[in-house]
Amino acid sequence: MTTFWSRRGALAASGAGALALALPAPGAAALPGAAALRSAPVEETLADEYAALRAKWRALLLGEGFSPTAEPFRTKLATLGSTARGYLAAMAPAEGSLWPDNVYADPEPDKDTESYTYSAQIQNSYGKLRTMAEAYAQPGTGLTGDPALLAAVLTGIGHLGTQVYNESQAPYGNWYNWQIGAPQALLDICLILDDQLPDELRSATAGAIDHFVPDSSVAAYYGTSTGANRIDLCRVLALRGALDGTAAKVALARDAVSPVFPYVTSGDGLYADGSLVQHTWVPYTGSYGAVLIDGLSKLFALLGDSAWAITDPQRQIFLDSVEHAYAPFLHDGLMMDGVSGRAISRGLVAGDPAKVQQDDHLRGHAIIASILLLGQGAGADENARWRAMAKGWFGRDRYSDVTTGRTLGVAPLSRVIALLGDSSVRPAPETSGHRVFPGMDRAVHRTPDFTASVSMSSSRITYYENGNGENLRAWHTGSGMLYWWGAEGEGQYSDGYWPTVDPYRLPGTTASAKPLADGEGGIWGAARPDVVWAGGASDGTHASLGQHLKGLSSTLEAKKSWFFLGDSVVCLGAGITGGDGTRVETVVDNRSLGADGTAGLTVDGRTQPGGSWSATLNRVRWAHVAGHAGYVFPGGTTLTGLREERTGTWKAINGGGSADPVTRRYLTLLADHGVDPKDAEYAYILIPGASRARTAARAADSRWLDILANSAAQQGVRVPSSGFTGINFFEAGTVGPVTADAPVSVQIHEKHDGTAVVCVADPGRTVKGLTLTWRRRARSVLTRPGTLTGVGTGSALTLRFGDLSATNGVTQTVRVRTA
Repeated sequence: MTTFWSRRGALAASGAGALALALPAPGAAALPGAAALRSAPVEETLADEYAALRAKWRALLLGEGFSPTAEPFRTKLATLGSTARGYLAAMAPAEGSLWPDNVYADPEPDKDTESYTYSAQIQNSYGKLRTMAEAYAQPGTGLTGDPALLAAVLTGIGHLGTQVYNESQAPYGNWYNWQIGAPQALLDICLILDDQLPDELRSATAGAIDHFVPDSSVAAYYGTSTGANRIDLCRVLALRGALDGTAAKVALARDAVSPVFPYVTSGDGLYADGSLVQHTWVPYTGSYGAVLIDGLSKLFALLGDSAWAITDPQRQIFLDSVEHAYAPFLHDGLMMDGVSGRAISRGLVAGDPAKVQQDDHLRGHAIIASILLLGQGAGADENARWRAMAKGWFGRDRYSDVTTGRTLGVAPLSRVIALLGDSSVRPAPETSGHRVFPGMDRAVHRTPDFTASVSMSSSRITYYENGNGENLRAWHTGSGMLYWWGAEGEGQYSDGYWPTVDPYRLPGTTASAKPLADGEGGIWGAARPDVVWAGGASDGTHASLGQHLKGLSSTLEAKKSWFFLGDSVVCLGAGITGGDGTRVETVVDNRSLGADGTAGLTVDGRTQPGGSWSATLNRVRWAHVAGHAGYVFPGGTTLTGLREERTGTWKAINGGGSADPVTRRYLTLLADHGVDPKDAEYAYILIPGASRARTAARAADSRWLDILANSAAQQGVRVPSSGFTGINFFEAGTVGPVTADAPVSVQIHEKHDGTAVVCVADPGRTVKGLTLTWRRRARSVLTRPGTLTGVGTGSALTLRFGDLSATNGVTQTVRVRTA
């Protein structure tokens, strides 16, 4: 049973609902059975239930169990009061605005870009009023219970309601501001104040929300009413019903949640493989996924133990997603940027008085806090596991200490502080293993020494998403970007990375230097390559990944592969061809050294100079960046090294960002393929956390790695010491001891117990039948998937598969007894 706390508890949770804005609504098709979403009115005897719902929501917003005089709460509450005092002093109701810097009247409604700007100011104005209402309700703000502040909030609600947010107003600009952003803030204000809200304002609020968020907004599961957006709409409807005791609204909200639960196989939603997509083409676990888990955790808590409890048995699918979809992308407190869409560009927001950077740790902390709240409505075993996982994530976060209060509002922070102080909860260690997420062209690899993630793109998943003026230069984040975190800490992509990194030189990518415009390729994930191969095979420990790369708005084409092993990643590229009259590079790595950091670079035993420099290094066998990683180049290579300071602004990549300059140092290692290359290639081994001696030893061990193939048709490697063979057949053929008559990814892991695990995947989802031959003596097949239709053993192993295209890129695993 969930426990809720008093009205005057603490500051509202950090704004997960503000982490995402959505695209313009397309037309919606009727959802079969949509009429069933409407429930009969609840009897008047449930009046106390409405008061209980309002009290629960106030409790969820304001917190419990903390001392307002203890840190970090004392400082957070004082900051809240200071911010509210500033809003109060600047508030100046006028025609078209409540604050001079939040003008919402649209003088030229036919100009879409301008109307988006003005509609956002309605949401922003309600957001300021919500801050003021919180400062009024919270203890320790210096404005607690202040009658002048209360009067100003009520005046503001009335002013906005009379001028713009009312039953007579036609919406303009971004639909999100009218249906989610503004009504959520408005309802929060009304429920925080509750018994101090005049009846006429309560009635006007209900009427305005009914106008902008009618029941029909959830009648079809389509367009802007899916995934995280659907949960946001359900939150509005539930609170609208609680506001004045309209049972049908609360029941509608409860029932309209259900379409979010089932797995999807395309478009928006949660996939059986753990992928989470929004805006049809965008991996969004870390942003819209944050909204989804924040919204559902609060709705479960709000409606639990009430007449409208969410009892749909498919809710377990979402509860399972904590460990299946969210946890793989959480690393020591951070949420990986590769699944956070355009949220990576938000950083420091212009005009934010607190100057809190929205980085991967802030996103991670918010999601972990939502997991804690969700656990209150889950089973006892699940809740215990999640609490242990959360304690481990927070405890290992060396970059952003959650107890400073930087990343969370008082309400979620109070739950986190309670968890950290609970000696009965032992922190769970980070897990090891590999996960491929075919539904969103992503993969995650974990070992005790490092964690890595690859971001790819295809006709199914965009290169990157921009929209609302955000994330304007993330063009190559889906071109094989290889994120990795090692012993140097978790701040690599957190500390001013996105406004300062060279957007043409993202780590792991192969990219043309052809200049691209801000927002190149279109908004809302429109930019997608016309290729299908992205993904690979994994046994849960190792992986063979591949990508058919086509450059964004360029003629660049390449085949890229990553073979993930216990202590390293083998990276191959081939068929690298371009004709844009520009240079093409593969970025071996591009490490941020922070604002004033240094890192020694050693190449083949020779120490390279510090300071800023650029040099071409010939016949390089290995390189080592102190405190970061080792890099081995089988057969030698020509390597370009670059040390530089780079300065940028958040505003340059996000129109709403801060214009304050940010400077960071970088050390970049490049394979320069020249201007208009034809069939260029590369090969290197990344060893995160390796010492200089270990790197040199790996380079000297010629027997450690066999490169079986590195061409546009096939790429493959064998590592005898670990029994690993990985091959990406971009085309049918024979590589080493393996023959495939269709384009597939293959991984074989021979074990010391006389067995082998053979993994096959169809990343392109085109294979209708496959015969795979491994020239290795085999005695029998021990386990087999349903797609396996025939087996041959003896002097060679032959595996015949049926239609793999319907497996959605998921690995098919066969375990065999070898001779």
